[in-house]
Amino acid sequence: MSNALCGRKGLPLTPERREEAIRAIALLEAAKGTVVLLAGFGLLSLIHHDVQHVAEVIVRHLHLNPARRSPQIFLHAAAHITDRRLWLLVAGAGAYCLVRFIEAYGLWRQRGWAEAFAALSGAIYMPFEIERLLRGEKPIAAIALAVNVAVVAFMLYALRMRRRDAATGARRPP
Repeated sequence: MSNALCGRKGLPLTPERREEAIRAIALLEAAKGTVVLLAGFGLLSLIHHDVQHVAEVIVRHLHLNPARRSPQIFLHAAAHITDRRLWLLVAGAGAYCLVRFIEAYGLWRQRGWAEAFAALSGAIYMPFEIERLLRGEKPIAAIALAVNVAVVAFMLYALRMRRRDAATGARRPP
């Protein structure tokens, strides 16, 4: 077992330390939900506005070369966005942040279903992050993959300890 998942001398973390770690992951999930919620409000503010003009201002403000590939993709997408598509993006952002907030609530309250959901939702992103690494998007993809591997590994550990505690009759929140 990894030292990151163990206390001193390779012993499993105490229930209190596991709860603290799970709550830290709950805060991470809530933060992800908050960022997407804010992005959704930003998209909402673009409805009935000239999105292409806003995109051009952003590209200029960030001193990006509009002839390069990434700014070109961004400007092209902005030129073809409709209010209907913006509403769909806002709805998607709303659904995503709702899921993240429910997950964060469950983790904060030490619910087993939330631990399982966190492991599954983190694992779902791993193939995409590996693919991004293989395409050469090293720094961000590597950080995202490392964080997800750590979260998934810890959630699997927490679930295993939850089962062990239940089998031995140790008290743990539902």
